[in-house]
Amino acid sequence: MKLIEELRWRGMLQDIMPGTEEQLNKEMTSAYIGFDPTADSLHIGSLVPILLLRHLQLAGHKPYALVGGATGMVGDPSFKAEERKMLDEATLQKNQAGIQRQLEKYLDFDTSLPNNAEIVNNYDWFRNISFLDFIRDVGKHITVNYMMSKDSVRKRIEGNSGISFTEFTYQLIQGYDFYWLYQHKNCKLQMGGSDQWGNITTGTELIRRMCSGEAFAFTCPLLTKADGGKFGKTEKGNVWLDPSKTSPYQFYQFWLNASDEDAIKWIRIFTFLTKNEIEQIISSHQEAPHHRILQKKLSEEITRFVHGNEEYEFAVNASEILFGNATRDVLARLNEEQLLQVLEGVPTHDYAKSTFDQGIDIVSFLAETGIFPSKGEARKVVQSGGISINKIKVETVETKLTPTNFLTGKYLLVQKGKKNYYLVRAV
Repeated sequence: MKLIEELRWRGMLQDIMPGTEEQLNKEMTSAYIGFDPTADSLHIGSLVPILLLRHLQLAGHKPYALVGGATGMVGDPSFKAEERKMLDEATLQKNQAGIQRQLEKYLDFDTSLPNNAEIVNNYDWFRNISFLDFIRDVGKHITVNYMMSKDSVRKRIEGNSGISFTEFTYQLIQGYDFYWLYQHKNCKLQMGGSDQWGNITTGTELIRRMCSGEAFAFTCPLLTKADGGKFGKTEKGNVWLDPSKTSPYQFYQFWLNASDEDAIKWIRIFTFLTKNEIEQIISSHQEAPHHRILQKKLSEEITRFVHGNEEYEFAVNASEILFGNATRDVLARLNEEQLLQVLEGVPTHDYAKSTFDQGIDIVSFLAETGIFPSKGEARKVVQSGGISINKIKVETVETKLTPTNFLTGKYLLVQKGKKNYYLVRAV
Protein backbone atom coordinates (compact mmCIF):
# COMPACT_ATOMS: atom_id res chain seq x y z
CA MET A 1 0.00 0.00 0.00
CA LYS A 2 1.43 3.38 -1.01
CA LEU A 3 1.86 6.20 1.50
CA ILE A 4 -1.16 8.38 0.72
CA GLU A 5 -3.41 5.35 0.40
CA GLU A 6 -2.12 4.11 3.77
CA LEU A 7 -2.70 7.46 5.48
CA ARG A 8 -6.15 7.83 3.95
CA TRP A 9 -7.54 4.56 5.36
CA ARG A 10 -5.95 5.31 8.73
CA GLY A 11 -7.83 8.62 8.90
CA MET A 12 -4.60 10.64 8.84
CA LEU A 13 -5.26 12.71 5.74
CA GLN A 14 -7.37 15.85 5.43
CA ASP A 15 -6.18 18.41 2.86
CA ILE A 16 -3.79 17.51 0.06
CA MET A 17 -2.34 19.69 -2.67
CA PRO A 18 -2.83 18.49 -6.28
CA GLY A 19 0.15 16.51 -7.51
CA THR A 20 1.33 15.44 -4.04
CA GLU A 21 0.40 11.78 -4.40
CA GLU A 22 1.98 11.62 -7.85
CA GLN A 23 5.21 13.17 -6.52
CA LEU A 24 5.44 10.59 -3.71
CA ASN A 25 4.78 7.73 -6.14
CA LYS A 26 7.42 9.04 -8.57
CA GLU A 27 10.57 9.22 -6.43
CA MET A 28 12.07 9.35 -2.96
CA THR A 29 10.86 12.69 -1.64
CA SER A 30 12.18 14.77 1.23
CA ALA A 31 9.47 16.11 3.51
CA TYR A 32 9.28 17.96 6.81
CA ILE A 33 7.09 18.77 9.77
CA GLY A 34 7.73 21.58 12.25
CA PHE A 35 7.66 21.13 16.03
CA ASP A 36 7.05 24.13 18.24
CA PRO A 37 9.46 24.23 21.24
CA THR A 38 7.00 25.62 23.77
CA ALA A 39 8.02 22.92 26.30
CA ASP A 40 10.98 20.60 26.83
CA SER A 41 8.83 17.59 25.98
CA LEU A 42 6.34 16.74 23.29
CA HIS A 43 2.90 15.50 24.31
CA ILE A 44 0.59 12.95 22.72
CA GLY A 45 -0.87 15.60 20.41
CA SER A 46 2.61 15.59 18.81
CA LEU A 47 2.45 11.86 18.19
CA VAL A 48 0.43 12.32 15.01
CA PRO A 49 3.13 14.37 13.23
CA ILE A 50 5.78 12.00 14.59
CA LEU A 51 3.87 9.06 13.16
CA LEU A 52 3.45 10.88 9.84
CA LEU A 53 7.23 11.18 9.61
CA ARG A 54 7.60 7.53 10.59
CA HIS A 55 5.14 6.39 7.91
CA LEU A 56 6.93 8.61 5.41
CA GLN A 57 10.29 7.00 6.23
CA LEU A 58 8.86 3.48 6.17
CA ALA A 59 7.52 4.24 2.68
CA GLY A 60 11.07 5.03 1.52
CA HIS A 61 11.02 8.83 1.74
CA LYS A 62 13.32 11.12 3.73
CA PRO A 63 11.94 12.84 6.84
CA TYR A 64 13.06 16.15 8.29
CA ALA A 65 11.95 17.27 11.73
CA LEU A 66 12.19 21.03 12.08
CA VAL A 67 12.53 22.33 15.63
CA GLY A 68 11.43 25.95 15.52
CA GLY A 69 14.15 27.81 17.39
CA ALA A 70 13.30 30.98 15.47
CA THR A 71 9.54 30.58 15.04
CA GLY A 72 9.30 29.64 18.72
CA MET A 73 10.36 33.21 19.49
CA VAL A 74 7.33 34.51 17.58
CA GLY A 75 4.51 32.04 18.26
CA ASP A 76 2.05 30.62 15.77
CA PRO A 77 -1.32 32.45 15.90
CA SER A 78 -3.18 29.72 13.99
CA PHE A 79 -6.65 29.34 15.52
CA LYS A 80 -5.53 30.59 18.94
CA ALA A 81 -7.70 33.10 20.74
CA GLU A 82 -4.88 35.29 22.01
CA GLU A 83 -1.16 35.88 21.72
CA ARG A 84 1.12 33.42 23.47
CA LYS A 85 3.79 34.29 26.00
CA MET A 86 7.21 34.85 24.42
CA LEU A 87 10.00 32.49 25.51
CA ASP A 88 13.58 33.60 26.13
CA GLU A 89 16.46 32.08 24.20
CA ALA A 90 17.77 29.94 27.09
CA THR A 91 14.33 28.35 27.62
CA LEU A 92 13.98 27.73 23.89
CA GLN A 93 17.38 26.02 23.73
CA LYS A 94 16.45 23.77 26.66
CA ASN A 95 13.13 22.90 25.02
CA GLN A 96 14.76 22.22 21.65
CA ALA A 97 17.26 19.81 23.24
CA GLY A 98 14.49 17.90 24.99
CA ILE A 99 12.41 17.60 21.81
CA GLN A 100 15.41 16.49 19.77
CA ARG A 101 16.17 13.67 22.24
CA GLN A 102 12.59 12.44 21.92
CA LEU A 103 12.48 12.57 18.13
CA GLU A 104 15.65 10.50 17.95
CA LYS A 105 13.75 7.64 19.65
CA TYR A 106 11.06 7.40 16.98
CA LEU A 107 12.82 8.00 13.66
CA ASP A 108 15.83 6.26 12.09
CA PHE A 109 18.82 8.63 11.94
CA ASP A 110 21.30 6.04 10.62
CA THR A 111 23.42 8.03 8.15
CA SER A 112 24.11 4.92 6.07
CA LEU A 113 20.48 5.03 4.92
CA PRO A 114 19.60 7.03 1.81
CA ASN A 115 16.47 8.28 3.61
CA ASN A 116 17.90 8.80 7.09
CA ALA A 117 15.97 11.22 9.26
CA GLU A 118 17.47 14.63 10.01
CA ILE A 119 16.69 17.33 12.54
CA VAL A 120 17.03 20.98 11.52
CA ASN A 121 16.56 24.20 13.48
CA ASN A 122 15.27 27.28 11.68
CA TYR A 123 17.26 29.52 14.02
CA ASP A 124 20.34 28.37 12.06
CA TRP A 125 19.21 30.22 8.92
CA PHE A 126 17.26 33.08 10.50
CA ARG A 127 19.91 34.34 12.92
CA ASN A 128 21.91 36.01 10.13
CA ILE A 129 18.96 37.57 8.31
CA SER A 130 18.24 41.19 9.15
CA PHE A 131 14.72 42.59 9.30
CA LEU A 132 15.38 44.81 6.30
CA ASP A 133 16.76 41.89 4.29
CA PHE A 134 13.72 39.79 5.11
CA ILE A 135 11.06 42.34 4.16
CA ARG A 136 12.98 43.19 0.97
CA ASP A 137 13.80 39.68 -0.23
CA VAL A 138 10.84 37.71 1.11
CA GLY A 139 8.04 40.05 2.15
CA LYS A 140 7.71 41.61 -1.30
CA HIS A 141 6.58 38.28 -2.77
CA ILE A 142 3.43 37.90 -0.63
CA THR A 143 0.67 40.51 -0.51
CA VAL A 144 -1.10 41.61 2.65
CA ASN A 145 -4.38 40.63 0.98
CA TYR A 146 -3.06 37.09 0.55
CA MET A 147 -1.96 36.89 4.20
CA MET A 148 -5.25 38.27 5.51
CA SER A 149 -7.25 35.77 3.48
CA LYS A 150 -6.01 32.91 5.67
CA ASP A 151 -8.72 31.68 8.06
CA SER A 152 -6.31 31.58 11.01
CA VAL A 153 -5.46 35.28 10.56
CA ARG A 154 -8.94 36.48 9.66
CA LYS A 155 -10.52 34.92 12.76
CA ARG A 156 -8.00 36.66 15.01
CA ILE A 157 -8.55 40.01 13.30
CA GLU A 158 -12.32 39.64 13.66
CA GLY A 159 -12.02 38.50 17.30
CA ASN A 160 -11.77 40.59 20.43
CA SER A 161 -8.01 40.36 20.96
CA GLY A 162 -6.86 41.17 17.43
CA ILE A 163 -3.45 40.07 16.17
CA SER A 164 -0.04 41.66 16.64
CA PHE A 165 2.30 42.39 13.75
CA THR A 166 4.67 39.78 15.25
CA GLU A 167 2.12 37.00 14.93
CA PHE A 168 0.81 38.32 11.62
CA THR A 169 4.25 37.72 10.09
CA TYR A 170 4.43 34.14 11.37
CA GLN A 171 3.14 32.61 8.15
CA LEU A 172 5.89 34.43 6.20
CA ILE A 173 8.53 33.05 8.54
CA GLN A 174 7.17 29.52 8.31
CA GLY A 175 6.82 29.93 4.56
CA TYR A 176 10.48 30.91 4.36
CA ASP A 177 11.39 27.71 6.26
CA PHE A 178 9.85 25.70 3.46
CA TYR A 179 11.65 27.79 0.84
CA TRP A 180 15.01 27.38 2.64
CA LEU A 181 14.58 23.62 2.96
CA TYR A 182 13.49 23.41 -0.67
CA GLN A 183 16.64 25.25 -1.78
CA HIS A 184 19.16 23.62 0.57
CA LYS A 185 17.72 20.16 1.30
CA ASN A 186 15.64 19.52 -1.84
CA CYS A 187 12.63 19.30 0.46
CA LYS A 188 9.50 19.28 -1.71
CA LEU A 189 6.77 18.41 0.79
CA GLN A 190 5.51 19.88 4.05
CA MET A 191 3.07 18.07 6.33
CA GLY A 192 1.23 19.18 9.46
CA GLY A 193 -2.07 19.46 11.27
CA SER A 194 -5.06 20.88 9.44
CA ASP A 195 -4.69 24.15 11.38
CA GLN A 196 -1.37 24.63 9.54
CA TRP A 197 -2.81 24.56 6.02
CA GLY A 198 -2.66 28.33 5.61
CA ASN A 199 0.97 28.56 6.76
CA ILE A 200 2.00 25.56 4.65
CA THR A 201 0.45 26.89 1.44
CA THR A 202 2.19 30.23 2.01
CA GLY A 203 5.41 28.23 1.81
CA THR A 204 4.47 26.60 -1.48
CA GLU A 205 3.54 30.04 -2.82
CA LEU A 206 6.90 31.50 -1.78
CA ILE A 207 8.72 28.65 -3.50
CA ARG A 208 6.73 29.29 -6.67
CA ARG A 209 7.32 33.05 -6.65
CA MET A 210 10.93 33.16 -5.40
CA CYS A 211 12.47 30.38 -7.47
CA SER A 212 9.73 29.15 -9.84
CA GLY A 213 9.74 25.85 -7.98
CA GLU A 214 6.93 23.37 -7.33
CA ALA A 215 6.28 22.14 -3.82
CA PHE A 216 3.58 20.00 -2.25
CA ALA A 217 1.62 19.66 0.97
CA PHE A 218 -0.88 17.63 2.91
CA THR A 219 -2.38 17.86 6.38
CA CYS A 220 -3.93 15.48 8.88
CA PRO A 221 -7.12 16.13 10.87
CA LEU A 222 -6.91 17.63 14.35
CA LEU A 223 -7.99 14.98 16.82
CA THR A 224 -11.00 15.35 19.06
CA LYS A 225 -12.58 12.98 21.56
CA ALA A 226 -16.00 11.47 21.05
CA ASP A 227 -17.30 13.18 24.20
CA GLY A 228 -16.22 16.58 22.91
CA GLY A 229 -13.23 16.84 25.26
CA LYS A 230 -9.83 17.98 24.07
CA PHE A 231 -7.60 15.15 22.88
CA GLY A 232 -4.48 14.58 24.96
CA LYS A 233 -5.82 16.35 28.04
CA THR A 234 -6.78 14.83 31.37
CA GLU A 235 -7.86 16.42 34.62
CA LYS A 236 -4.15 16.74 35.44
CA GLY A 237 -3.25 18.43 32.13
CA ASN A 238 -1.29 17.25 29.10
CA VAL A 239 -0.28 13.63 28.60
CA TRP A 240 3.46 14.03 27.92
CA LEU A 241 5.91 11.72 26.15
CA ASP A 242 8.54 12.44 28.81
CA PRO A 243 8.19 9.71 31.49
CA SER A 244 9.18 12.19 34.21
CA LYS A 245 6.14 14.35 33.33
CA THR A 246 3.65 11.55 32.62
CA SER A 247 4.65 8.16 33.97
CA PRO A 248 4.46 5.16 31.61
CA TYR A 249 1.73 3.78 33.87
CA GLN A 250 -0.37 6.97 33.54
CA PHE A 251 0.35 7.04 29.81
CA TYR A 252 -0.86 3.45 29.46
CA GLN A 253 -3.98 4.22 31.49
CA PHE A 254 -4.90 7.13 29.22
CA TRP A 255 -5.23 4.83 26.22
CA LEU A 256 -6.78 2.00 28.24
CA ASN A 257 -9.59 4.33 29.33
CA ALA A 258 -10.52 5.33 25.76
CA SER A 259 -14.16 4.96 24.77
CA ASP A 260 -14.99 2.34 22.15
CA GLU A 261 -15.67 5.07 19.59
CA ASP A 262 -12.32 6.77 20.21
CA ALA A 263 -10.40 3.49 20.36
CA ILE A 264 -11.72 2.42 16.93
CA LYS A 265 -10.39 5.67 15.47
CA TRP A 266 -7.16 5.82 17.47
CA ILE A 267 -5.96 2.27 16.81
CA ARG A 268 -5.72 3.16 13.11
CA ILE A 269 -3.81 6.37 13.79
CA PHE A 270 -1.52 5.45 16.67
CA THR A 271 -0.40 1.94 15.76
CA PHE A 272 1.37 0.30 12.85
CA LEU A 273 -0.97 -2.70 12.83
CA THR A 274 -2.17 -3.68 9.37
CA LYS A 275 -5.68 -3.09 8.10
CA ASN A 276 -6.54 -6.80 8.43
CA GLU A 277 -5.15 -6.96 11.99
CA ILE A 278 -7.15 -3.92 13.07
CA GLU A 279 -10.36 -5.19 11.51
CA GLN A 280 -9.94 -8.52 13.33
CA ILE A 281 -9.30 -6.76 16.67
CA ILE A 282 -12.37 -4.55 16.24
CA SER A 283 -14.48 -7.57 15.32
CA SER A 284 -13.28 -9.52 18.39
CA HIS A 285 -13.91 -6.49 20.59
CA GLN A 286 -17.46 -6.06 19.34
CA GLU A 287 -18.24 -9.69 20.20
CA ALA A 288 -17.23 -9.12 23.85
CA PRO A 289 -16.83 -5.39 24.50
CA HIS A 290 -16.61 -5.90 28.27
CA HIS A 291 -13.19 -7.53 27.78
CA ARG A 292 -11.91 -4.25 26.24
CA ILE A 293 -9.74 -6.11 23.73
CA LEU A 294 -9.52 -3.02 21.54
CA GLN A 295 -8.35 -0.68 24.29
CA LYS A 296 -5.82 -3.21 25.60
CA LYS A 297 -4.24 -3.66 22.18
CA LEU A 298 -4.20 0.09 21.51
CA SER A 299 -2.55 0.70 24.91
CA GLU A 300 -0.01 -2.04 24.33
CA GLU A 301 1.08 -0.87 20.89
CA ILE A 302 1.42 2.82 21.69
CA THR A 303 3.07 2.28 25.09
CA ARG A 304 5.64 -0.08 23.57
CA PHE A 305 6.33 2.46 20.80
CA VAL A 306 6.77 5.45 23.11
CA HIS A 307 8.27 3.89 26.26
CA GLY A 308 9.55 0.44 25.28
CA ASN A 309 8.73 -3.14 26.25
CA GLU A 310 9.94 -3.00 29.85
CA GLU A 311 7.80 0.01 30.76
CA TYR A 312 4.80 -1.55 29.02
CA GLU A 313 5.18 -4.71 31.14
CA PHE A 314 5.41 -2.54 34.26
CA ALA A 315 2.26 -0.62 33.28
CA VAL A 316 0.30 -3.86 32.81
CA ASN A 317 1.45 -5.26 36.15
CA ALA A 318 0.73 -1.94 37.84
CA SER A 319 -2.79 -1.89 36.43
CA GLU A 320 -3.42 -5.28 37.99
CA ILE A 321 -2.64 -3.84 41.43
CA LEU A 322 -5.63 -1.50 41.48
CA PHE A 323 -7.92 -3.02 38.88
CA GLY A 324 -7.09 -6.73 38.73
CA ASN A 325 -5.98 -9.69 40.78
CA ALA A 326 -2.35 -8.80 41.36
CA THR A 327 -0.53 -10.70 44.11
CA ARG A 328 1.81 -9.33 46.74
CA ASP A 329 4.69 -10.55 44.57
CA VAL A 330 3.77 -7.95 41.93
CA LEU A 331 3.75 -5.22 44.58
CA ALA A 332 7.05 -6.40 46.03
CA ARG A 333 8.81 -6.04 42.67
CA LEU A 334 8.07 -2.30 42.50
CA ASN A 335 10.58 0.27 43.67
CA GLU A 336 9.36 3.33 45.59
CA GLU A 337 9.09 5.54 42.51
CA GLN A 338 7.01 2.95 40.66
CA LEU A 339 4.82 2.28 43.68
CA LEU A 340 4.01 5.98 44.05
CA GLN A 341 3.31 6.26 40.31
CA VAL A 342 0.75 3.49 40.51
CA LEU A 343 -0.85 4.80 43.68
CA GLU A 344 -0.91 8.46 42.71
CA GLY A 345 -4.16 9.93 44.00
CA VAL A 346 -4.72 7.16 46.57
CA PRO A 347 -5.29 8.71 50.04
CA THR A 348 -2.06 8.59 52.05
CA HIS A 349 -1.77 8.40 55.84
CA ASP A 350 1.39 8.77 57.91
CA TYR A 351 1.89 6.47 60.90
CA ALA A 352 4.74 6.23 63.40
CA LYS A 353 7.29 3.67 62.21
CA SER A 354 8.26 2.75 65.78
CA THR A 355 4.72 1.48 66.40
CA PHE A 356 5.44 -1.50 64.14
CA ASP A 357 8.57 -2.63 65.98
CA GLN A 358 6.67 -4.75 68.53
CA GLY A 359 3.76 -5.39 66.17
CA ILE A 360 0.50 -3.42 65.97
CA ASP A 361 -2.82 -5.24 65.85
CA ILE A 362 -4.81 -4.70 62.65
CA VAL A 363 -7.87 -3.17 64.37
CA SER A 364 -5.86 -0.50 66.21
CA PHE A 365 -3.86 0.20 63.05
CA LEU A 366 -7.00 0.77 60.94
CA ALA A 367 -8.57 3.07 63.52
CA GLU A 368 -5.45 5.06 64.43
CA THR A 369 -4.56 5.76 60.80
CA GLY A 370 -8.06 7.17 60.26
CA ILE A 371 -9.03 4.57 57.67
CA PHE A 372 -11.93 3.71 59.98
CA PRO A 373 -13.55 6.13 62.45
CA SER A 374 -13.51 3.58 65.28
CA LYS A 375 -12.09 0.23 66.32
CA GLY A 376 -15.59 -1.20 66.37
CA GLU A 377 -16.17 -0.48 62.68
CA ALA A 378 -12.69 -1.71 61.79
CA ARG A 379 -13.26 -4.98 63.67
CA LYS A 380 -16.55 -5.63 61.85
CA VAL A 381 -15.02 -5.19 58.39
CA VAL A 382 -11.98 -7.33 59.24
CA GLN A 383 -14.25 -10.09 60.57
CA SER A 384 -16.30 -10.00 57.36
CA GLY A 385 -13.14 -10.45 55.25
CA GLY A 386 -13.25 -6.94 53.80
CA ILE A 387 -9.64 -5.87 54.49
CA SER A 388 -6.46 -6.75 52.61
CA ILE A 389 -2.93 -5.59 53.35
CA ASN A 390 -0.58 -5.55 50.36
CA LYS A 391 -3.14 -7.61 48.37
CA ILE A 392 -3.31 -10.33 51.07
CA LYS A 393 -6.66 -10.75 52.81
CA VAL A 394 -6.59 -10.27 56.59
CA GLU A 395 -8.05 -13.45 58.06
CA THR A 396 -8.36 -12.54 61.74
CA VAL A 397 -8.58 -9.55 64.08
CA GLU A 398 -5.54 -10.95 65.92
CA THR A 399 -3.32 -10.15 62.90
CA LYS A 400 -0.34 -7.98 63.79
CA LEU A 401 1.63 -5.77 61.42
CA THR A 402 5.43 -5.48 61.69
CA PRO A 403 8.20 -3.95 59.54
CA THR A 404 8.30 -7.24 57.59
CA ASN A 405 5.00 -6.15 56.01
CA PHE A 406 6.47 -2.94 54.56
CA LEU A 407 6.70 -2.36 50.82
CA THR A 408 9.98 -0.65 49.79
CA GLY A 409 10.83 -0.38 53.46
CA LYS A 410 8.09 2.03 54.56
CA TYR A 411 4.68 1.57 52.90
CA LEU A 412 1.56 -0.53 53.45
CA LEU A 413 -1.25 -0.79 50.90
CA VAL A 414 -4.63 -1.17 52.59
CA GLN A 415 -7.62 -2.31 50.56
CA LYS A 416 -11.12 -1.92 51.94
CA GLY A 417 -13.68 -3.82 49.91
CA LYS A 418 -13.03 -4.06 46.17
CA LYS A 419 -12.21 -0.51 45.15
CA ASN A 420 -11.14 1.55 48.19
CA TYR A 421 -7.38 1.86 48.63
CA TYR A 422 -5.24 3.66 51.20
CA LEU A 423 -1.48 4.02 51.35
CA VAL A 424 0.08 4.15 54.81
CA ARG A 425 3.58 5.57 55.09
CA ALA A 426 5.69 4.67 58.11
CA VAL A 427 7.50 7.80 59.28
